[in-house]
Amino acid sequence: MRLEGIPMIKLGVIFGGRSGEHEISLMSATSVIKAIDKEKFQLVLIGITKEGNWLLYDGPVEKIEDGSWQQEAEAALANDPDKYGITVLGAGGKSLKSIIDFALPVLHGPFGEDGTIQGLFEMADIPYGGCGVLGSAAAMDKALAKEIFAKRNLPVCRHLMLQKEEIEENLQGVIQRTEKFLPYPIFVKPSNMGSSVGISKVHNQEELISALQLAAAYDRRLVLEEGLDCRELETGVLGNYNPEVAAVGEILPSAEFYDYKAKYFDGGQSKMCIPADIPDEIAQEIRVIAAEAYCLLDCSGFARVDFFLEKGTNKVYLNEINTIPGFTKYSMFPLLWAEAGFAYPNLIEKIIDLGLERYKVRHR
Repeated sequence: MRLEGIPMIKLGVIFGGRSGEHEISLMSATSVIKAIDKEKFQLVLIGITKEGNWLLYDGPVEKIEDGSWQQEAEAALANDPDKYGITVLGAGGKSLKSIIDFALPVLHGPFGEDGTIQGLFEMADIPYGGCGVLGSAAAMDKALAKEIFAKRNLPVCRHLMLQKEEIEENLQGVIQRTEKFLPYPIFVKPSNMGSSVGISKVHNQEELISALQLAAAYDRRLVLEEGLDCRELETGVLGNYNPEVAAVGEILPSAEFYDYKAKYFDGGQSKMCIPADIPDEIAQEIRVIAAEAYCLLDCSGFARVDFFLEKGTNKVYLNEINTIPGFTKYSMFPLLWAEAGFAYPNLIEKIIDLGLERYKVRHR
């Protein structure tokens, strides 16, 4: 790490958030906090409630994962507002900029992974880990990202973008348009969510209607994709200008597809194969596409890039980029880099290093 002249960096780990992935953020943050080298970093833990309140927290780490941290943090604030009060923006002794040297957002989904909090850090002049505003926003919107990938001739599956208003105003028209363009099965997704929240695989018109309503509950923009008979592959990317790409791993889901329950609540029944059992030339193709897609969206710091490998044809399809991938004990991203020789604490330090590097470049 390049931390010359800073004996103990005040590292703000920000968790929770207003999105439907709040609970996943708590799980990831717990793992990250436990792994951080406390001799190198002074931790400042900041939780964001589902209502958007920012709370300083200095209680047991274990209470973050089960959500009980919030009650303890609110009680601490009520009992000692001078110590636990925080002003997110502005100047002064308890502003965000005054209490942390570096922000590490462990926030999945909207208001954390979509460029919004990254813009806040930029406004406050605080260096932070992960992608910047543009890369975060572009990668978060699956429909927009697929359009950008397609313009560069990167391989993406057939897809359709819809607005929530279209569904509300002309549901039958949406169904006809969808069935004309995409054969069943079809994946229906909120365009701006992650962790498979709000995603459905549908096999007929009745399921399609329910899936559209579910996805529209999470986002006003939806993306519909052809349901390929495929294997699910992922790789990790680290870096700014010249990113490194990890090995390719394969998800072996416990459900029909790698949905929210299979990712986080199946007790580890879903399996990960690292490296994936695929030919070397396909693994190399995936790694090349991952690096190109990462740079195309102006990503920096780190990300996980997801792919489909169609069975029978071995055709590779780029699915999406996750700019703050899961960091739980079951998550692919840290496991991919562990395979490459980056132990969990070293991986976190590398992400911080890359964030400081980008900050220095921007402020030359």
